[in-house]
Amino acid sequence: MKKPTKAIIAAAGLGTRFLPQTKAMPKEMLPIIDRPVIQLIVEEAVAAGVTEIIIVTGSTKRAIEDHFDRSDELERELREKGKRDKADEIEKIANLANFVYVRQKGSPKGNARPVLNAQHLINDDEPFFVFFADDFFRSKVPRAEQLLEAYEATGKSVITLIEVDKKDADKYGMAAIDTKFDDKTFQLTQLVEKPGEANTPSNFASVGGYLLTPDILPIIAQEKPDKNGEITLADSINELAQQDKVYGRFVEGIWHDTGDQLKYIKAVVDLALESPEYGDKLAAYLQERLQQ
Repeated sequence: MKKPTKAIIAAAGLGTRFLPQTKAMPKEMLPIIDRPVIQLIVEEAVAAGVTEIIIVTGSTKRAIEDHFDRSDELERELREKGKRDKADEIEKIANLANFVYVRQKGSPKGNARPVLNAQHLINDDEPFFVFFADDFFRSKVPRAEQLLEAYEATGKSVITLIEVDKKDADKYGMAAIDTKFDDKTFQLTQLVEKPGEANTPSNFASVGGYLLTPDILPIIAQEKPDKNGEITLADSINELAQQDKVYGRFVEGIWHDTGDQLKYIKAVVDLALESPEYGDKLAAYLQERLQQ
């Protein structure tokens, strides 16, 4: 059974919720303290053994390429100023993995489109990760490692699951689960994209983070657009689950979605509060501020 060494990261969204900030800077480069969101996702993929990062981008995403590229002039200047630790950190980012950039194109659009755009880089016999560039887990064990553990135990595609309120079932792909494989891993019987509270099969939501076997690729290629005119991973995974076993893994950790302003602020504050350097000072400030 081959281990996954490639991860597709979807990073072609326009980021309209963060305009005008995202007019010139991709939303995937919004900082979580001192690291852009997309770097957190790259780091977790690398922790799970990924050596090739395939980033599917749009026309305004050059900053992502620059971030993961070497910057000899900056590194040299930092070293000359005695900031060797910063220079080493900058160099390390470029050496995390082999980075490949693919321009998103084609229609219909949808969150399955980046996989189609990158499928020529995936071999017929290798599993691969898929992540979205604006959500991550705050966890002791990276999400990618948890998905890999489930894949190595089952040999099948594995998706990330969290528990949500049924009233939010219009925001997620919602899963019906059946056979228990272990305490955190269950076989999927159905995955329905944004069914709404009245039609959801459960309160178990699929969020960003998939470890997929290549047999899903022809399904995505033949997928018909949904009611919104998009092709979705949820629909393709649901079809795969009717043909073969697909598993959902309840990932241990706190899921953060940076897709809107409030969720982004919460993610920044939560990670800042965990800082050994200034977390206690920030907590004291917030308590003082809330008492005003």
